[in-house]
Amino acid sequence: MGSLEVETQPPLTTASTEIEDDDLSPIEEVRLTVNNTDDPTLPVWTFRMWFMGLFSCALLSFLNQFFAYRTEPLVITQITVQVATLPIGRFMAAVLPKTQFRIPGFGRRMFSVNPGPFNVKEHVLISIFANAGSAFGYGSAYAVGIVTIIVAFYGRSISFLAGWILIITTQKSWNRVVCTLQVLGYGWAGLLRKYVVEPAHMWWPSTLVQVSLFRALHDKDEQRMTRAKFFLIALICSFSWYLLPGYLFSTLTSISWVCWAFPKSVTAQQLGSGMRGLGIGALTLDWSAVASFLYSPLITPFFAICNIAIGYILVMYIAIPISYWGLDLYSAQTFPIFSSHLFTGQGQIYNISNIVNDKFELDIPKYEEQGRIHLSMFFALTYGFSFATIASTITHVALFYGREIYERYHASYKAKEDIHTRLMRKYKDIPSWWFHVLLGLSLAVSLILCIFLNDQVQMPWWGLLFASAMAFTFTLPISIITATTNQTPGLNVITEYVMGIILPGKPIANVCFKTYGYMSMAQAVSFLNDFKLGHYMKIPPRSMFLVQFIGTVLAGTINLAVAWWLLYSIENICQDNLLPPDSPWTCPGDRVFFDASVIWGLVGPRRIFGTLGNYGEMNWFFLGGALGPVIVWLLHKAFPKQSWIPLINLPVLLGATSMMPPATTVNYNAWILVGTIFNFFIFRYRKQWWQRYNYVLSAALDAGVAFMAVLLYFSLGLEDKSLTWWGTNGEHCDLATCPTAKGIVVDGCPV
Repeated sequence: MGSLEVETQPPLTTASTEIEDDDLSPIEEVRLTVNNTDDPTLPVWTFRMWFMGLFSCALLSFLNQFFAYRTEPLVITQITVQVATLPIGRFMAAVLPKTQFRIPGFGRRMFSVNPGPFNVKEHVLISIFANAGSAFGYGSAYAVGIVTIIVAFYGRSISFLAGWILIITTQKSWNRVVCTLQVLGYGWAGLLRKYVVEPAHMWWPSTLVQVSLFRALHDKDEQRMTRAKFFLIALICSFSWYLLPGYLFSTLTSISWVCWAFPKSVTAQQLGSGMRGLGIGALTLDWSAVASFLYSPLITPFFAICNIAIGYILVMYIAIPISYWGLDLYSAQTFPIFSSHLFTGQGQIYNISNIVNDKFELDIPKYEEQGRIHLSMFFALTYGFSFATIASTITHVALFYGREIYERYHASYKAKEDIHTRLMRKYKDIPSWWFHVLLGLSLAVSLILCIFLNDQVQMPWWGLLFASAMAFTFTLPISIITATTNQTPGLNVITEYVMGIILPGKPIANVCFKTYGYMSMAQAVSFLNDFKLGHYMKIPPRSMFLVQFIGTVLAGTINLAVAWWLLYSIENICQDNLLPPDSPWTCPGDRVFFDASVIWGLVGPRRIFGTLGNYGEMNWFFLGGALGPVIVWLLHKAFPKQSWIPLINLPVLLGATSMMPPATTVNYNAWILVGTIFNFFIFRYRKQWWQRYNYVLSAALDAGVAFMAVLLYFSLGLEDKSLTWWGTNGEHCDLATCPTAKGIVVDGCPV
């Protein structure tokens, strides 16, 4: 044996296996991208994999948490590691000794630090390690936000132990727990994989980027312009170009020319600002702005792009202008048109610290003295559409996928498998007891947190169980939507709403409940996404599981350590009104997280969206969202020959603006435009080019920006060397944040 392995792999290759047409994937993008062969003899558990995997996980955990607090947060993804580790892996294969050793306790099994050439399966597992370091695509562990708002925004304290337990139990290890509840004798994880990993039509579009890149880096290519060469050229171009928007000419991130044409008009700048307005005409030449919040548009199916574009237009260019200028709903013109801040009735920023008492709860007399909290029209409507999204998710999946789910449950072993599922049958599956042990351990540790450290997290033990039940309920329908559209509707709003009704006045209890309920579901979806990657790349399931688990514990610990260091070493971190004007430590994502803790936890939904608040009508969005998919389904039944009708995905359409804030209109404008060009025009008219280079280009653009951003920070940012001229002074839309109502006086705005 060339490596130490936990399972015996059968000496069978499929290169000579005849593949019938009906064995192939029904999804064209999968047929064009994924290899239909496997070599089960490739070593997986090698020294190279462990060394580079652990190192890349630790490095990305540090960098992503470090950048998470910055005004322009950078998420360094696993793609960067995929590129960097290939030459390192090949170098190690060339220089490490090939001597074999016998390890006591493993019988005759041999181990070598160099079992042969660096192979693609080692490379995949290293990338899965790296994905843990980027919090599975989220940048840093979600629960770190709780620690941040407690320390930086509320000015209170939390122990390192409580923060660590929170992070570890809400990351992947907890998601395995959520996915392991028994359903009629089957582990929940096995049930989910049966429905959303093994079926060929559950194709998880984002995984094809990884598959394409792995093939580009490892497959032999006889073409003159190989995928590896194309990747290198695109990487160099992306790396070089980002020097402009990343340092020399940052205004390229949001080219809001309407503001330049009307420098003294509040309304014009509200319309034209791509960062703080409706973004009409706003463009970007910065790839990080294109892919920062909705991820790369090159990997999203065109029908999903259409749904998001329609939803985005509905919200930003129909609902908001009518509500703001036409109807002046909720005195909308008293506040900025596009803002996530909280305001008083006079249009001033709300003083949150003044309404928190010594018990870390709402001080009702102080709250009544300062008055009700008001939201911008944009912020209020995005919450309304979030209500509609979660309701439509349930009815959409029930109507369009309910019968299929039911039939697969009863005929799962009789259904015809595609080639990829058939190849994966050669590997041992994950034993159920692995999940059960994690279930017991995670529940025990989480209950310790809620019972013995309750004074720090505020959440009662029953809240933990309730949050788990919510995640359990929604994971399957949301996984189906993600697997087919590459968009993941979140549970953040509904979890906040429910806990705010049950336990108002306690902000940390609310965000803890949201983290256990929402992020358990979101990370479970990411867990299944990783398994689909392993499914396409033919990685043994047990190897995937163990690498994810170890990477989670390491990444979460480093995330918290870095956050702890920054929170207690940078003065006034996250307080943009107290920091110097050029300070990068403004924490935009944590600001939104803090505002949510105030709305749903501290003040509570009853004082915002209930009888004691201003926005009770927003609750009607729940009903509208639930009925919407019924109308689409009835239209589909009435006109079955119209193939475009079932492509109307209301959870995606209504949740189109779910990333706003912190995403802005320039992000959406560019994402929709680029996605349409590549996944409609090029896919339709230059399919051969799209097949070879589309996903490779996406990976190269991401990697180039990441490499240059890191280089700029460590070469110039640490030394505080910056340029100051017109092209580095933002988008020049300062008046976009001003209200338009008469008699409202705000600093920096015309009277």
